[in-house]
Amino acid sequence: MTDQDSYQELSKLLGAPSSKILPLIIEKIADEKEIKILLEAFPAATVPELSNKTGIAPEKVEEMVKTLFLKGLLFLSKKEGDPRYYRVKTVPQFHDSSILWSGATPEFYNLWKEYTAKEWAEFGRVVEAFLPKPAVRIVPVGATIESKAKVLALEDVREIVNQARTLAVTRCTCRVVDGKCGKPVEICIQVNRAADYALQRGTGRVITKEEAMGLLHQAEKEGLIHIVDNHQKVDHIICNCCRDCCINWKLPNPHKFVDPSRFQALVNADDCLGCQVCLERCYFDAIVIEGEEPKARINPEKCVGCGVCTVTCPTEAITMKEVRPPEVIPV
Repeated sequence: MTDQDSYQELSKLLGAPSSKILPLIIEKIADEKEIKILLEAFPAATVPELSNKTGIAPEKVEEMVKTLFLKGLLFLSKKEGDPRYYRVKTVPQFHDSSILWSGATPEFYNLWKEYTAKEWAEFGRVVEAFLPKPAVRIVPVGATIESKAKVLALEDVREIVNQARTLAVTRCTCRVVDGKCGKPVEICIQVNRAADYALQRGTGRVITKEEAMGLLHQAEKEGLIHIVDNHQKVDHIICNCCRDCCINWKLPNPHKFVDPSRFQALVNADDCLGCQVCLERCYFDAIVIEGEEPKARINPEKCVGCGVCTVTCPTEAITMKEVRPPEVIPV
């Protein structure tokens, strides 16, 4: 197998067999010997096992797995016994882990930007048919919730922070690559296992719960949407996504990947000034200003329940209401 065949093979294993750009990205971050390790690192394997499979000396493999971990291409299994390493599994995982690699160059970022513009949508079309449920979900901002039901801890970013064991902040991988929105970059919060991973790699810094709350408040003022893993136990991320750079919104059908919250915006027409501030905040064109005395109106089919429209409403005319009961979200 030639070097180029190896890069294409790894691209295939990441879920993009026909990609022209992903092999170029891989080539920028991994050399020929590292590719050999990556192709053999699934299922998870120890250093001696990887040495036997690749013919590379154990002491060299030991050095390489540490480098590949820092690059975001290998992950360390936490199971008992000797350390076991497994390769990055999907394009989205590769995107998020590799972009924060300390050796990343502008050329590397430009290739990711090109991939997002030209091939990311095709990847989305291929995998959306296989997803049993969206991978992530929207959590509403810290706004008034018009609900008879209790807001669950997993639906409240502040409660997620309060319950966290470890917190870290990293740069937003989407805005590192793009950044045209001008929104804050160091604002993605890593929770527990994800925080441990970021701190071990040196891609994030530890923060207190008070600092995390401050970042959430900043994100809401900036009109960023809180997105978390679609599991009952949030043990990974609180992303704060913009409309311009976030790769989730560049997919053919974003709702296949991002679950809306179970809330929707509600406008009190008596309090609405028709000032149009909410129009500028909504990513999804879910708000219109209409009527003889112009007032904000919500299109329930487009509203995803993020709540960013509530934050800057000068008269607090917009609140969030429950539109569906709590769901049983898998652990």
